[in-house]
Amino acid sequence: MIWNALYAIWIVTALAMAGSWVSRRSRVAEALNLAAAIIDFVLVVVLLIATPSQPITALNHYLLLDTFGVWVMFCLAMVYLLASVYAIGYMRWMHGEQARLHRFYSLFAAFALTMFFAPAQNNPGLYWIAIDLTTIVSAFLVGFQRAPESIEAAWKYIVIVSAGLGLALLGTVLFYWAGTFILGPVYDMTWANLAAIAPKAEPLLLMLSFLLVLVGFGTKVGLAPMHTWLPDAHSEGPAPVSAMLSGALLNCAMLGIVRYLHILQGTSIETMARTTLVVLGAFSLLVAALFISRQTIVKRLAAYSSVEHMGVIALGFGFGGPLGVIGALYHMLNHSLTKSLVFFGAGNMMHAYESKEIAKIRRVLRFFPRSGAIWLAGAVAITGAPPFGLFLSELTILRGGMQSANPWAVWWMAVLLIVIFISFLNHFRAMFFGPRPDHEPHLELKFVHVAPMAVALAAILLLGLWWLPPIWNHLASIATQLGGV
Repeated sequence: MIWNALYAIWIVTALAMAGSWVSRRSRVAEALNLAAAIIDFVLVVVLLIATPSQPITALNHYLLLDTFGVWVMFCLAMVYLLASVYAIGYMRWMHGEQARLHRFYSLFAAFALTMFFAPAQNNPGLYWIAIDLTTIVSAFLVGFQRAPESIEAAWKYIVIVSAGLGLALLGTVLFYWAGTFILGPVYDMTWANLAAIAPKAEPLLLMLSFLLVLVGFGTKVGLAPMHTWLPDAHSEGPAPVSAMLSGALLNCAMLGIVRYLHILQGTSIETMARTTLVVLGAFSLLVAALFISRQTIVKRLAAYSSVEHMGVIALGFGFGGPLGVIGALYHMLNHSLTKSLVFFGAGNMMHAYESKEIAKIRRVLRFFPRSGAIWLAGAVAITGAPPFGLFLSELTILRGGMQSANPWAVWWMAVLLIVIFISFLNHFRAMFFGPRPDHEPHLELKFVHVAPMAVALAAILLLGLWWLPPIWNHLASIATQLGGV
């Protein structure tokens, strides 16, 4: 049953992709994509409940189902569903692109499909291929509007991320090479086999391999200083695509870093590898704080927030221990939901005010009281303020850091989170309570524009007020399986 659920996810999403392309009718395409998103979410919940605490494999050990991979799929499925609902309203605003919308939904489903593939790969080489496929498909989505800025962002995304993934491929090859000295010239390259040979392998070679995969997949994650593609790609793509990039794709890439870090557990270089990840996470927070404080474009503001939160997640996994790992995993879910809300709200206001500039978006609550209030609540939540979920996950990570080998990063993280809180909300203060805009916005927001935001807000509020026992148990299982990473 478990494997059938996974195969069904892939088949349903592939059928939505093919059907949307063949139909050439936007209404049919959006219905197929939404149906796939709903079915995928239900099936992922089945996987979340049914997947055993110990990893299982299939297809001659090429496929892997474990609690960690299913958790990443769960975060993805939630964002895919919310973004698919929101896309129905958002993409209909693009009057000049109606003839091409079936292609958008086909690519959108293909993007989801590639991300559903990645966490289930037991071979690190196949995982790399899956992550590379996400780049190819999502680049077309980033440049879908064919504006000069969108095309430039898509090319920048391809060039920088491809360079990073090239380093990740080299690191993957070196990991395999390290195993040949122990298991012979040919062996099954699986995550478990690499973990088994790591304590016996040459430490210098292992450290070099890890640094390459960390920089490579860290580029895809958006960790500073390899983050330079992220603000452009996340801000220039359509809002539903921005939500998928930030709330789903970054988690899929982070999964690879964590799996490689787990390989090094118990080796002489574990502490060094963990410290390197902590340093990158801490630097990402600094870069995010500096750019958020001086930002002028509303979606770039949200994009640099993604750099911040990926840094927080990196710190959690770098700290290790039960609290560090559980906090990082919880942060994945909370960030996915909250960042989707923020991008949806930004998409609404950009269309309403016909501008991307923060300076031209004014008095939001006066003109859009319901959607504006939800967006403002999302902005408060994304800064990690209580009583929302991100506050609880960040607090858990800070507690984990106090018990780690890098307690200095706890104070660094706490100070920069305060700076980001002040800077981020200062921009929203200007948009909500600043002077009157030059012209009053006129835009009718429908159910599909606001409902995904409301659902995401309700979820992050619930996750902040009550850590649901099933979620805690699942995350504790992952932490046990990873051995605290």
